[in-house]
Amino acid sequence: MTEQARPTHARRVRHTATPSQAPHAHLVLGHDHHPRSVVALTVAADLARRLQAQLHVVHGIDLSDYPIDPDAADWEQQARRALDAQHQQVAAALADCDTGWSYHAWRGDPVELLTAVAEETDALMIIVGSRGEGPGKVVDRILERSVSHGLIAHQHRPVLVVPHHG
Repeated sequence: MTEQARPTHARRVRHTATPSQAPHAHLVLGHDHHPRSVVALTVAADLARRLQAQLHVVHGIDLSDYPIDPDAADWEQQARRALDAQHQQVAAALADCDTGWSYHAWRGDPVELLTAVAEETDALMIIVGSRGEGPGKVVDRILERSVSHGLIAHQHRPVLVVPHHG
């Protein structure tokens, strides 16, 4: 990866759970606070178990992770609690992961962040949740860049898009 292609890391948090057995492969999962991420996390954990792979969970921190009122006296504490809650959700879901896992959270373009971790670990594939379908999702696609489409367009490894039902 060239120096220009590397994402800038304003802040990077990394947590690694030590594997009880050597992983045979590595999987990278994009995770955020949306319900689709819970579904994708469940699928990724199952795949990691079946493939005896280490799972690397990547969270791109963005404005939606922060409290609405920036003038609140405890704004920074609210933000920290929200980010910690997401990390704890991942830790609870992966408590039984024998091949280990890591959690990465930092600011930046999610496509670049996922690509960077996939390159670092020589990942077998990248897993992301789907936004789903429907009229509300069309607005999401207009306002936000699709991570899955960005990965598919610029990635040489397989990208698994997990549908969100519900």
